[in-house]
Amino acid sequence: MSRYKPSAKLISIIFMVCLFVLTPEPVFGQRNNVNNDWKLTRAGTARMVVYNRGRMFSWETDFPGLVDVEYPPGSSEEHIGACGMMLGGKTADGVAHMSAGDMMKSVDEFWPSSARWDSIWTITREDGPVDIGGLREDGTEDYYLPGYTAISDEDLVCRYNDYNILNPTFGGDFYEAHTPLYADIIQIVYTWATPPLSDVILYTYKIIPTRDPIHDAIFGFQYSPNIGLSNLSPGSDDRMTYDERLHMVIGEDSEGGTDGVAQSHLGFMTIPGSEIPETQLTWSWVWSTDIWFMPDNDAEHYEQVSNTGSIMRSQLDFEGGLSIASLGVGDIALGDTLTVHMALVFSEQGTVEGIIENADVLMAIRDQNFRVPVSPPTPPLQIVERSREVTLDWTPTAGVNPETYTDDARLDEEPIPFEGYRLYKSTISSDGPWTLLAEYDLPDNDYGANSGLEHSYTDIGLLNNVDYYYAVTAFSKPDKVMNWPSSESSVNSVAQRVTPGTATPETVGKVAAVPNPYRADVNYRSYNPPWEQAPPGRSWMPNDRRMQFINLPAQCEISIYTSSGDFVYEIQHDDVSKGYEDWNLTSYSAQSIASGLYIFTAEDMESGEVQVGKFVIIK
Repeated sequence: MSRYKPSAKLISIIFMVCLFVLTPEPVFGQRNNVNNDWKLTRAGTARMVVYNRGRMFSWETDFPGLVDVEYPPGSSEEHIGACGMMLGGKTADGVAHMSAGDMMKSVDEFWPSSARWDSIWTITREDGPVDIGGLREDGTEDYYLPGYTAISDEDLVCRYNDYNILNPTFGGDFYEAHTPLYADIIQIVYTWATPPLSDVILYTYKIIPTRDPIHDAIFGFQYSPNIGLSNLSPGSDDRMTYDERLHMVIGEDSEGGTDGVAQSHLGFMTIPGSEIPETQLTWSWVWSTDIWFMPDNDAEHYEQVSNTGSIMRSQLDFEGGLSIASLGVGDIALGDTLTVHMALVFSEQGTVEGIIENADVLMAIRDQNFRVPVSPPTPPLQIVERSREVTLDWTPTAGVNPETYTDDARLDEEPIPFEGYRLYKSTISSDGPWTLLAEYDLPDNDYGANSGLEHSYTDIGLLNNVDYYYAVTAFSKPDKVMNWPSSESSVNSVAQRVTPGTATPETVGKVAAVPNPYRADVNYRSYNPPWEQAPPGRSWMPNDRRMQFINLPAQCEISIYTSSGDFVYEIQHDDVSKGYEDWNLTSYSAQSIASGLYIFTAEDMESGEVQVGKFVIIK
């Protein structure tokens, strides 16, 4: 009987050799002494990677199946092809400079420091006041936002600057040497769980000159729409229009095309801080179907971005391209702070009109620092898994009690705005789609069904050894004085994966392979819950096939052979909490196995007992 298994050491050596041979020399200027970080938004209905580098495009992350600004979650529908913030200005001698993140003709020019606290901070309202920053090695304080409290359901806070000077090594002589403006940027990203703000991702930039004043300052961003299904390679069938009233660039996807039909277009909206006089503002917008139309040096780049305050006509044809929207804000004195906002706006209806409605809501709350009535805190959730059922318990604790929270942003002066709980379930992913299992609200008032509160729920009739997802949220009474709807805590950000199943047996004897036979002509992805599915962001592939070995003791080894005795694969199981292991029907050499009869042995590593079984693959 042939049985060859390559050692882990050999595999590691082969991998390192391949990595050394195949990895090209890096073409971007390198930053070794910085604290690069990224986070993924979770509270709202759009998924976006947030960086501490002034960029908005998802390079250099290891998040699986990442989609660039995905809306709605789990749709694999992306909405940007390139995007970055930029800051321009002039020195006292009148020379113009530009600093940019993720521009088509420049390397990144915004970077964090090496301080560990110049990462991205995730702050929720449950955290209370947080001192953002830390202590330097010499003991001096570097708290750049002391006593910070969250405004949205999830605030992502970071700081970076443009004076971590970079050598322009973007593949040749693309861009002349960059001269910094010497500005610190504090970036805060807000996401909400409650409509209509759940369809908004809001960026706030606090710009602080640290060495010299910035004259004739310009804030802006580049945006290239790339709207469509990411797994269908979105093409250039988009266009950009400009709403002059809201100063919003709207990326629209044409119907049909190679990348499918988008569920929502995307609006990019620049909002000046309320402290900036309207008479000081100058708006500009330029675009081109040539995504490389930007100049190669700071002076020409500044002139193009400022564009003498002109607005180009909107794009008529769906032919793709790149646009630059900018806002002239005048002078920024040394040490002063200028606040500018930028919002990504979607619409549940998928229409341009819906985007404009949501943008109007955002403008209406600007002067109150975007503070609106908020949802109660998310209740604590405990889950007990059993065979074919799970029990969920969200009894409040002394530390987290949604039923006693207060909200000073309300205008109705409701002392305790809590109203009830909602329980959700998904058979697909932690991003939904969600089914409402139950709703419990306070009895004897003017809101809801007055069903009464509960704090536990048992879901029965489940399949063992497959994943389910659950979330419990809390919601508030509406604010009738402010005409603000009931607010609900985030579903996606608190979802928990649950896998019901039986306890592990004492030894082997009932180990089985399921499904048996495995049939390639069966669409296991259509099952509910799906037996097979691809990771987020890509289509199903043959190596996503799934066979499961069940009734495994806590420690055992499964070896798989062909009917002629050739070794195929080995699975090590060491888990006292689950009695199964999945296999994707590939051999130890990563080859898909053929049709036929296969033999497996399951050896209990504690008792030494061995069980022999068989299964069939039909392709």
